Amino acid sequence: MNRHSRKKVSKSRDAKNNFKKKCEIGPINPLKRRQQAFLTRQRAALFQKNLPLSNHQCNNDEDLFLCKIGNYSKGLPHNALGEVNLDAYKAMMKALKTGNPDDFELIPLGGFVKLVDPQAAYVFDLVGPDSHQLSIAIPPAFSSAWEASEMAEVYWQALTRDVPFKEYNTNQLIFAAASDLSNFSDFRGPKVNGVVTADTLFRGKNPDNLVGPYLSQFLWKDIPFGAKTIVQQYRTTVANDDHLTLYKEWLNIQNGFTPSSSNVFDSTHRFIRNGRDLGEWVHKDFTYQCFLAACLILLSFGREALDRTNPYLTSLTQEGFITFGPPHILDFVARAARTALEAAWFQKFLIHRRLRPEEFGGRVHNHLTGAASYPINSELLNSQAVSQVFSTFGTFLLPMAYPEGCPTHPAYPAGHACVAGAGITMLKAFFNESFIIPNPVEASADGLSLLPYSGQPLTIGGELNKLASNIALGRDNAGVHWRSDGSEGLKLGEAIAIGILKDYRKTYNEDFFGFCLTKLDGTTIII
Repeated sequence: MNRHSRKKVSKSRDAKNNFKKKCEIGPINPLKRRQQAFLTRQRAALFQKNLPLSNHQCNNDEDLFLCKIGNYSKGLPHNALGEVNLDAYKAMMKALKTGNPDDFELIPLGGFVKLVDPQAAYVFDLVGPDSHQLSIAIPPAFSSAWEASEMAEVYWQALTRDVPFKEYNTNQLIFAAASDLSNFSDFRGPKVNGVVTADTLFRGKNPDNLVGPYLSQFLWKDIPFGAKTIVQQYRTTVANDDHLTLYKEWLNIQNGFTPSSSNVFDSTHRFIRNGRDLGEWVHKDFTYQCFLAACLILLSFGREALDRTNPYLTSLTQEGFITFGPPHILDFVARAARTALEAAWFQKFLIHRRLRPEEFGGRVHNHLTGAASYPINSELLNSQAVSQVFSTFGTFLLPMAYPEGCPTHPAYPAGHACVAGAGITMLKAFFNESFIIPNPVEASADGLSLLPYSGQPLTIGGELNKLASNIALGRDNAGVHWRSDGSEGLKLGEAIAIGILKDYRKTYNEDFFGFCLTKLDGTTIII
């Protein structure tokens, strides 16, 4: 091919390339689009960078008690009292302070069970608030009346696991629990005229939690799952399937050994009807399972259930899909879950290292049997909760729903609660909170059927708030968390979701005036 022919071929290729470039249409050219994409991300990053630094504070139990009785240590080696080996605790602290992956490999373990992902406390995310940016309230101190009331509550939740929610208003054990918790000077669960009642017992403090059945509609109603409908009957354990009530087994579990017992499962799947069923549900659920299910149920209600700010509700020619439609909402529910856990893990490992109720139960047992002397608040030691546990099980240990007890990461805040706070906040941003849920139901006492509920109307917003509390306090039913782990975890998750929504707010082309939602504290915000 001569030079002239090569020039013709080259010009022909250039013409084809130029023709391809001209196929792209839109309000701005590719170069401007690239720059605008960069500036959008940069503005979001600068917003987070310019926020004031958070002041993270703890309850100082770690400094107050040299033997670390007020802090989480499960999985490390312990002495016969369940007090942690201080060299092992120091090794864990060194690793947490340096963040060096090699230092984590040098932490002595007491058995075979490993710590759950402490290095997640350092992870960075590219959307929403940085995990280190958000702070939460100081948790109860080991010797406080507040801590005493929370421990009494989890004792009572263990004692009443098998009482159906539908029978709370007639059950004598429920009445005893409500009466006992009413006597604590600093119990922070919901009350009526200053008294805990069967209608407020084990519920979240948000007013929506006191409306209607104990359990949210989103844990009972059928789930539209693509071409299949999921009926929410689940595997559960049999009545009185309680664990870690023998001291030797409790100590083995603190040291990180595998349990010698296992759960005994009911041969019949049931609708969630009591605390044991709920505790087992949150034992096996995956991260955002509950809020995925709630989203699918909400989408099945149709356009009327969407939030009024959705720009496609007024469009004559378009409907939402990738933006403001099902893929958008489903993605945001999942997206918020992991970011919420990142924030939780930062608080758990790098700030609070709060002990679990299971560990505190060992302190109560050793104190009351004379094996040790600990500064446990007298309101707990003199409570009916403690005496009832001893008369039922023969020890003062907290009866656990899971043979392995709690997970091997600190208590505060609860990861489930953080995911719950984030999940319901995302759903409230996209759905009409005042929409009344059609055909509400409640489980029968045996969990074999759903019965029509005919009480006060139940709204999307109210049942989402209730759902979040159910998931958070469901972990308390199993004995693995405290009330404040849940209540503060919900707030942290909510803040994470709001931060993500802020980052995305200005990424849409539609005429959109902002996400509108009601926070857990009752205030309405527009993002």
